[in-house]
Amino acid sequence: MKNAKKPIKIIIVAAMIPALFAAKAQANTLQTVLDRGELIVGTSSSNPPWHFTENGQTLGFDADIGHILAQALFNDSSKVRFVEQSSDARIPNLLTNKVDISCQAMTVTASRAQQVAFTVPYYREGIGLLLLQGSDHSDYDALNSAGDEVTVAVLQNVYAEEMVHQALPDAKVDQYESQNLIYQALNSHRADAVATDLSTLKWYMTNNPGRYVDSGYSWNPQSYACAVSPDDQRWLNFINTALQEAMYGVEFELYADAYERWFGERPPAPQTGFPSEMR
Repeated sequence: MKNAKKPIKIIIVAAMIPALFAAKAQANTLQTVLDRGELIVGTSSSNPPWHFTENGQTLGFDADIGHILAQALFNDSSKVRFVEQSSDARIPNLLTNKVDISCQAMTVTASRAQQVAFTVPYYREGIGLLLLQGSDHSDYDALNSAGDEVTVAVLQNVYAEEMVHQALPDAKVDQYESQNLIYQALNSHRADAVATDLSTLKWYMTNNPGRYVDSGYSWNPQSYACAVSPDDQRWLNFINTALQEAMYGVEFELYADAYERWFGERPPAPQTGFPSEMR
């Protein structure tokens, strides 16, 4: 009877072998991308300064992040192909391997992190207040002191009024259906300030030198990061290394040039000695 049990054990072990091999056959996106000779980045085409199309080319800070990653992969920043995708396709396209990475002004949230793996953040977004140069209220303190005499134009949203009142508790809030309309309200003096994404604020100032000023105050921080498949730790490690060295190390000039191109200011150079990002 004891001998009769041995074949059962052999069958069980044999049945486990395919599962063991399957567990080891993990995704290797890094090698796939290197073999292909091209990085495929999912992004959009209608949200400057992050991603937009001009003369058939994808431009913007997210596009430049793609070029920085291509430089890290191939020592050639041109070896990147951009796939236009809607915001609700960012995660599905990753999970079905239609793109290698999504870089699309994507806010890091805990719920999204249950579906994808986020890279280290490459930008910290927030809300800022844009003013006309030479207006009655020169900065945030002047706006705040003016109380309910101030009118703020903001893009229509269910949380818009609450968001503005976090910074200016007594201000009047006018909501508009499009970005163009909020700037029209400011330019025609129907609004004293525009509340908008800090990146958009910097973009407008860069493209309209001498016309607008930043109030000097921002709030509602949120991290922007690229997203990759959750099943490939080697790929995530590589992307994080490339981004960190672009922001803090040997490739800093690439990141700083892109940042200055789209936001009109140059980020501070990383200090030598103890890595400041570790503090």
